[in-house]
Amino acid sequence: QVQLVESGGGWVQPGGSLRLSCAASGFTFSTAAMSWYRQRPGQVREFVASSFNGGRSTNYENSVKGRFTISRDNVKRTVYLQMNNLKPEDTAVYYCNAVKSYPQTTYWGQGTQVTVSS
Repeated sequence: QVQLVESGGGWVQPGGSLRLSCAASGFTFSTAAMSWYRQRPGQVREFVASSFNGGRSTNYENSVKGRFTISRDNVKRTVYLQMNNLKPEDTAVYYCNAVKSYPQTTYWGQGTQVTVSS
Protein backbone atom coordinates (compact mmCIF):
# COMPACT_ATOMS: atom_id res chain seq x y z
CA GLN A 1 0.00 0.00 0.00
CA VAL A 2 1.40 3.37 -1.05
CA GLN A 3 1.63 6.05 1.59
CA LEU A 4 2.94 9.60 1.48
CA VAL A 5 2.91 11.24 4.88
CA GLU A 6 3.76 14.93 5.10
CA SER A 7 4.87 16.72 8.24
CA GLY A 8 6.50 19.98 9.26
CA GLY A 9 3.82 22.48 8.41
CA GLY A 10 2.72 25.21 10.77
CA TRP A 11 2.63 28.93 11.35
CA VAL A 12 5.60 31.19 10.78
CA GLN A 13 6.16 34.91 10.52
CA PRO A 14 7.22 36.50 7.23
CA GLY A 15 10.92 35.95 6.64
CA GLY A 16 10.91 32.77 8.66
CA SER A 17 11.71 29.20 7.66
CA LEU A 18 10.06 25.81 7.73
CA ARG A 19 11.12 22.38 6.55
CA LEU A 20 8.51 20.00 5.23
CA SER A 21 9.08 16.25 5.13
CA CYS A 22 7.31 13.54 3.19
CA ALA A 23 7.89 9.93 4.21
CA ALA A 24 7.09 7.44 1.45
CA SER A 25 6.35 3.75 1.45
CA GLY A 26 4.88 1.13 -0.86
CA PHE A 27 6.85 1.85 -4.05
CA THR A 28 10.43 2.09 -5.31
CA PHE A 29 11.34 5.50 -3.94
CA SER A 30 14.80 5.94 -5.49
CA THR A 31 13.50 5.89 -9.06
CA ALA A 32 10.35 7.92 -8.48
CA ALA A 33 10.03 11.59 -9.31
CA MET A 34 9.15 13.34 -6.07
CA SER A 35 7.53 16.76 -6.05
CA TRP A 36 5.85 19.32 -3.85
CA TYR A 37 2.70 21.12 -4.89
CA ARG A 38 0.64 23.69 -3.03
CA GLN A 39 -2.91 24.92 -3.05
CA ARG A 40 -3.44 28.48 -1.92
CA PRO A 41 -6.86 29.54 -0.62
CA GLY A 42 -9.32 29.78 -3.47
CA GLN A 43 -6.80 28.67 -6.08
CA VAL A 44 -5.96 25.49 -7.97
CA ARG A 45 -3.14 23.23 -6.92
CA GLU A 46 0.17 24.38 -8.39
CA PHE A 47 3.64 22.97 -8.84
CA VAL A 48 6.36 24.10 -6.41
CA ALA A 49 9.43 21.89 -6.83
CA SER A 50 10.50 18.47 -8.05
CA SER A 51 13.39 16.07 -7.58
CA PHE A 52 14.04 13.41 -10.20
CA ASN A 53 16.80 11.24 -11.67
CA GLY A 54 17.30 9.87 -8.18
CA GLY A 55 17.81 13.38 -6.82
CA ARG A 56 20.43 14.45 -9.38
CA SER A 57 17.99 16.87 -10.98
CA THR A 58 15.64 19.46 -9.52
CA ASN A 59 13.16 21.96 -10.85
CA TYR A 60 11.42 24.92 -9.20
CA GLU A 61 8.51 27.21 -9.80
CA ASN A 62 9.86 30.69 -10.48
CA SER A 63 8.47 32.41 -7.38
CA VAL A 64 10.26 30.01 -5.01
CA LYS A 65 13.63 29.86 -6.76
CA GLY A 66 16.39 30.91 -4.39
CA ARG A 67 14.12 30.54 -1.35
CA PHE A 68 13.02 26.88 -1.41
CA THR A 69 15.20 23.80 -1.73
CA ILE A 70 13.96 20.30 -2.46
CA SER A 71 16.10 17.36 -1.39
CA ARG A 72 15.67 13.67 -0.80
CA ASP A 73 17.16 10.83 1.18
CA ASN A 74 16.70 7.63 -0.81
CA VAL A 75 17.73 5.49 2.15
CA LYS A 76 15.18 7.08 4.47
CA ARG A 77 12.66 7.23 1.62
CA THR A 78 11.94 10.84 2.47
CA VAL A 79 11.73 14.03 0.44
CA TYR A 80 12.14 17.44 2.02
CA LEU A 81 11.25 21.00 1.18
CA GLN A 82 13.33 23.62 2.96
CA MET A 83 11.49 26.91 2.78
CA ASN A 84 13.34 30.09 3.66
CA ASN A 85 12.36 33.75 3.57
CA LEU A 86 8.71 32.78 3.63
CA LYS A 87 6.14 35.29 2.42
CA PRO A 88 2.42 35.60 3.17
CA GLU A 89 1.71 34.48 -0.39
CA ASP A 90 3.37 31.14 0.43
CA THR A 91 0.42 30.37 2.70
CA ALA A 92 -1.11 27.17 1.34
CA VAL A 93 -1.67 23.49 1.88
CA TYR A 94 1.47 21.75 0.65
CA TYR A 95 1.17 18.32 -0.93
CA CYS A 96 3.76 15.66 -1.56
CA ASN A 97 3.54 14.00 -4.97
CA ALA A 98 5.20 10.86 -6.29
CA VAL A 99 5.29 9.64 -9.87
CA LYS A 100 6.62 6.16 -10.44
CA SER A 101 7.29 4.51 -13.78
CA TYR A 102 6.32 1.19 -15.34
CA PRO A 103 3.44 1.62 -15.12
CA GLN A 104 3.38 5.38 -14.59
CA THR A 105 1.32 6.04 -11.50
CA THR A 106 0.81 9.22 -9.48
CA TYR A 107 0.34 9.35 -5.73
CA TRP A 108 -0.54 12.22 -3.39
CA GLY A 109 -0.12 12.84 0.29
CA GLN A 110 -2.82 14.27 2.49
CA GLY A 111 -1.29 17.74 2.67
CA THR A 112 0.16 19.92 5.41
CA GLN A 113 -0.87 23.50 6.14
CA VAL A 114 1.70 26.29 6.00
CA THR A 115 0.59 29.71 7.24
CA VAL A 116 2.81 32.76 6.90
CA SER A 117 1.52 35.81 8.74
CA SER A 118 2.49 38.38 11.31
